[in-house]
Amino acid sequence: MTVQLKGYKTLAKKNCWEFSKCGREPGGQHVDDLGECAAALKKCVNGIHDGKNGGRCCWLVAGTLCEAKASGSFAQKIVSCLGCNFYVTVAKEQGEDIVPDSVVLKKLEEA
Repeated sequence: MTVQLKGYKTLAKKNCWEFSKCGREPGGQHVDDLGECAAALKKCVNGIHDGKNGGRCCWLVAGTLCEAKASGSFAQKIVSCLGCNFYVTVAKEQGEDIVPDSVVLKKLEEA
């Protein structure tokens, strides 16, 4: 999926691991030392915000690494996530089409 922001060139939407270049996606360069990212493995939210698995809703996935630190549960990390450049980018790209957090959290809980 691509996005066209008014006044900017068309850009492909990125998953969090592509945006941050953390190397924790399956097969990534840091999987051996840091493990696979929880967001990259959450198939139950595949397609949310046009991402792969939890790659474009990582702020809702427990156990992700943010700035090389374990982030914990949604409740523990949401304040820092709201200021994250990736979260801000996804929110701008999705605009009115952003999926409410409550919908994504329900999918995660039901999985």
